[in-house]
Amino acid sequence: MTCNLLLVDDHSLIRAGVRALVADIPGYAVIGEASDGAQLLELVQRIDPDIILLDISMRTTGGLEALQRLQAVRPRSKVLILSMHTDPQLIMQALELGAHGYLLKDTTATELEQALCALRNNERYLSPAIAHTVINQALTHAQTSKPALTDHHNLTARQLEILRLIVRGKSTREIAHGLGLSIKTVETHRSQIMKRLQIYDVAGLVLFAVRERIISLDD
Repeated sequence: MTCNLLLVDDHSLIRAGVRALVADIPGYAVIGEASDGAQLLELVQRIDPDIILLDISMRTTGGLEALQRLQAVRPRSKVLILSMHTDPQLIMQALELGAHGYLLKDTTATELEQALCALRNNERYLSPAIAHTVINQALTHAQTSKPALTDHHNLTARQLEILRLIVRGKSTREIAHGLGLSIKTVETHRSQIMKRLQIYDVAGLVLFAVRERIISLDD
């Protein structure tokens, strides 16, 4: 089944470029375009996009304002921010307002396809170029926010330890070597963690770990 996309950017050349990239990705189709957030909010009343590719900085109604209002208008649609901004506070704000992914405009066609695939599968996506700074920003914010929760969805001590390492970007092989476990054991723990949390992507695990204060800046 084709995944329908809506492009929102105030530069027609950017929209044309993204449309050309999408045309080469099987299973996706652009069904509409908007030049600002106001047009987006009007357009989604008439079409039903699966994914909205949304710029942040636009001349009139900006992406963040539109993102906030989208929750009431079209909550089913996933939102992938496509922006030139790398400010971690801005990125975190977009994620907190409901964006499901954040991609930089200098991305490759391969990464665009990866991001679209992640959202299509109800996962989140953060561009690798910004993931580290976003994690640090989220951790800094968590230091002064709500107190830590205690049960962490009934994860075991070993699972919490492995979750911290996953969030820190360690591979399965690195985790296995560091903890003296087999790769198969780590893979089993990883699968159980995701199943218990009902989170099946690393970006989602990062946001969960930060929100629950499972990780800290000293980890």
